[in-house]
Amino acid sequence: MIDVQRLRVLRAVADHGSFSRAAGALRLTPSAVSQHVAALERSLGAQVVTRSTRGVTLTQAGQIMVGAAESVAAELEQAKQQVELLSTGRVQLTVATFTSGGRHLLPGALPRLTAAHPSTVLHVREGEPEDTLPLVRQGAVDLALAYHFDGPLPARPVPGSGLRWTPILEDPLHVVMPEGHRLAGRRTLEIAELAAEPWVLGCLKTEAYLRRYAERAGFEPEVRGTTTDYFFARSLVAAGIGISLIPSIALVPSVPGLHAVPIEPPAPTRHIGVATLGRRDHPHVTTLIEALREQAASH
Repeated sequence: MIDVQRLRVLRAVADHGSFSRAAGALRLTPSAVSQHVAALERSLGAQVVTRSTRGVTLTQAGQIMVGAAESVAAELEQAKQQVELLSTGRVQLTVATFTSGGRHLLPGALPRLTAAHPSTVLHVREGEPEDTLPLVRQGAVDLALAYHFDGPLPARPVPGSGLRWTPILEDPLHVVMPEGHRLAGRRTLEIAELAAEPWVLGCLKTEAYLRRYAERAGFEPEVRGTTTDYFFARSLVAAGIGISLIPSIALVPSVPGLHAVPIEPPAPTRHIGVATLGRRDHPHVTTLIEALREQAASH
């Protein structure tokens, strides 16, 4: 029989990339972590990690076992919630969200959830998708309002994790500039037309995204400011620091003196959706997803 604690230790090793960092997170010694992993390998008859001077990486068998560890953790968390429901009549629902989604989509969806399920005790956690999607897999949160740009979801793929992605909104990025800018009157713009412009960006992911599009257009963007807040980025644009690339839902509330222009297709787009565990069709989760869809449609 596989020890659940050994699976928990292996998952921590996978998350942190080394025995020492996993030991710190679990409040164990590195030696104890190593012993748990070695015992797991003996019980399986297979190597689950590869050790090197640069850290620890999972083998294929290790990836399978981490997927199993996350599934076990999620099942235990669900069982805990069911026991609490029996004893208190309350349902605990934990929702993770990124900042602009939490600001513009989540608040309008919550009244429908509380009206349909008044006994729900709601918890909200803010975080970027690369942090919140693993929490869904582990059962630490029930769903995550998240996003990704062109390409896969920003989370480590784990066989058997059962993560389900429900699309909510296509969120195209706009070029934001002062109203008096020479290009402010255009209905659409191509990225190549902005080669000479200085930029202010609202998050590091947007910067990486801009650089990919700029490379295709044949130029290197001059970035004069980076922030972690789109409203702050627009304020810097209004102050004349540069132009910015802002998702459509982050264009509200408006900043006086600014103009947003869509980009010609294929336009940079943020894909917003909800991540859940595929095997969990909890009525509270279903209600909230439908409410989020309604909010996205109204947006």
